[in-house]
Amino acid sequence: MQPLHILLLIAGYFGILILVSFLTNKGGSNADFFKAGKQSPWYLVAFGMIGASLSGVTFISVPGWVEASSFSYFQVVLGYTVGNAVIGLVLLPLYYKLNLTSIYTYLDGRFGNYSYKTGASFFLLSRIIGASFRLYLVANVLQYLVFDKMNFFGTVGVPFWVTVTITILLIWLYTFKSGIKTIVWTDTLQTLFMLVSVGVAVYIVSENMGLTMGNVFGFIAESDMSKMFFFDDWKSGDHFVKQFLSGAFIAIVMTGLDQDMMQKNLTCRNIKDAQKNVFWFTIVLTIVNFIFLGLGVLLTVYAQQHGIDAHKDQLFPIIAVDSGLGIGIAIFFLLGLIAAAYSSADSALTSLTTSFSIDILDLEKRYDPAKQIRVRKNIHIIMSMVLIVVIVIFKYVIADATVIAKLFTFAGYTYGPLLGLYAYGLFTKWKVKDKWVPIVAILTPFVGYLISHLLQVSLNFELGFGILILNGALTFIGLVLIRSQKN
Repeated sequence: MQPLHILLLIAGYFGILILVSFLTNKGGSNADFFKAGKQSPWYLVAFGMIGASLSGVTFISVPGWVEASSFSYFQVVLGYTVGNAVIGLVLLPLYYKLNLTSIYTYLDGRFGNYSYKTGASFFLLSRIIGASFRLYLVANVLQYLVFDKMNFFGTVGVPFWVTVTITILLIWLYTFKSGIKTIVWTDTLQTLFMLVSVGVAVYIVSENMGLTMGNVFGFIAESDMSKMFFFDDWKSGDHFVKQFLSGAFIAIVMTGLDQDMMQKNLTCRNIKDAQKNVFWFTIVLTIVNFIFLGLGVLLTVYAQQHGIDAHKDQLFPIIAVDSGLGIGIAIFFLLGLIAAAYSSADSALTSLTTSFSIDILDLEKRYDPAKQIRVRKNIHIIMSMVLIVVIVIFKYVIADATVIAKLFTFAGYTYGPLLGLYAYGLFTKWKVKDKWVPIVAILTPFVGYLISHLLQVSLNFELGFGILILNGALTFIGLVLIRSQKN
């Protein structure tokens, strides 16, 4: 594909999103921005959450994992079903009972202001790093394919910071007025784009391998790479128990305790609709992840048959764009990649604005209604600028991809304290010394990393995704140690 063609595709894509935004921007009130007036159809929320949970990183990485790890990731996906059941049966009833806008408001009533601000701050840190990392990866791909080859004021190549600024500006443009009310609809559209692109990729690759849609699943099942369950080596990060339990806790924390994901659920009309949303979201997410893994088998075998040296994160992009399969798969790959990336980015920007406005600034308590909308709009702009700055730092200051990946991993550590806080709040009736909670939450990730490192060095024991459970347990223990004697 020529850079101009890709640019036209991107322009058309954002043009559709801006049109959807225009059609849904009826009010622009804070009630619309934060909760969509609690009028979102549950089936739209459920479908749109698929795109938000499957970022551009997942879109590229999951098929690339199959060569080295087979279907081991599906053990994590099965764990998601248990975690989502906890969300639907435990967390959502709590959120709806308290009529929350930000889910971290619960910590204020349960423990106190320090705990409340700590939980919100850990979410903000996690989401800023995570969203920036995902956008950074996609922006790098687009920079290489398009913007490095364009003329910019007489020089070849558009600077990366300009690319990122335009990207965030476009996201801001279709979210600034109605926020989550618009995103419920745009995420639905973007999820559709992503699923169609994966389906097209499966069809085109299997057809070029001489497979029909009737026997493609048999081909995948017979492959050695389709091994799904691993019970042999308990020290391995792929062991079933570790993966399954980690999947359950990842879903609880990164969906149920994440303002980004829960804000969509809280736009449903009532608790029953929200629970139906989580139920169907779980089923569709499981099927979609299985298709991604199946695509990984097809891409890996296709690469081996045609002598294509592409592995891991390079596998899907190289075969889609540079293997000679035709312009069709290239167009749909880019469409799916953009949809997966920006469906998580737009909701991240909205949730960051919501959490900072409600949790940090106490928007609804400190400002009169006339000022609240203006303040929220200013915060939306500031959060957009923060994302631009962090992404540019990844590119020009850090530059080392391995270091950036470690930062993204560390962002995952910050969900551990949230897990510990909510577990302690839900399953005990004890109070805590509120002023000590930030210290416990800050120390936990460092202690967790140290324990994980010692286990790896001394016992060759990989925690894998289990580091989340460890950090949650450490936080829980820390809260017990600072338990208050007051009831």
